[in-house]
Amino acid sequence: MKIRNCMALICAVVALSACGRTVIVREGNSSEGTSSAVIEPVAVGKKIAKEKIDLSGLSHDKVGYGQGVLVDEKNRTTGALDFNAQYGKLNAKAINNDDKIYLTFDQGYENGYTEKILDVLKEKKVKATFFLLQDYAEKNPELVKRMIDEGHIVGNHSVHHYSMPTLGQAECESEIKDFHKYMEENYDYTMTVFRPPMGEFSEFSLGVTANCGYETELWSFAYADWDVNNQPDEGQALEKLVNAAHPGAIYLLHSVSKTNTDILGDFIDRVRAGGFEFG
Repeated sequence: MKIRNCMALICAVVALSACGRTVIVREGNSSEGTSSAVIEPVAVGKKIAKEKIDLSGLSHDKVGYGQGVLVDEKNRTTGALDFNAQYGKLNAKAINNDDKIYLTFDQGYENGYTEKILDVLKEKKVKATFFLLQDYAEKNPELVKRMIDEGHIVGNHSVHHYSMPTLGQAECESEIKDFHKYMEENYDYTMTVFRPPMGEFSEFSLGVTANCGYETELWSFAYADWDVNNQPDEGQALEKLVNAAHPGAIYLLHSVSKTNTDILGDFIDRVRAGGFEFG
């Protein structure tokens, strides 16, 4: 079932123009970057914390997440495994503890591709998670309704796309709860998963998020797909995505990407041919 990755290690520092911020993205896996250690993901799951987390002892230090370049013998990024081990107690995860592949899309704004993405997902019978900003939900009601009606998960990506660890507790809660309320009032939909803008967090912001009734979901694979004026080559991108497949993978893709849209169907077919199924 494992698909071996033969691509060269790449580290890219790029501007996240799709969301209007800057982030360091480390991408690509290689045999040179294979770790011999086997770390099982902490089983976090899509669940709401039953007890409030004590925030008093949690660090406010900002962390910029990246899945890293090392992989274990199952091709899982060790950065994602380490994240689960360190922050699972705060109801946060970057990889799932099963054998399936999970597709997630960050919806910074609509670039005309989401309808086709939904068409492909429907044709291939694959569900995905779409992390929305409130502005997106306000401006694209038909697309959001379709996501919900077709059984996809709509996730909370905040109101304004601020860096969560730079906010005070009240502001942090407002970024989550205000959009949560908007979705309930306008779509009769209750969101339960949150992706912090730019992948930036602190222990404190994760705790606040959990106390708002949310699970934080990061990713175990991402690549430079968001620059609409510098899109990846389709052939190279397809190989990169296929070669990165691993048990429990959470793929972060951007819906503004023409490349992602055009290769999505082939990617799904190739991954299934390699023995994986989608969750």
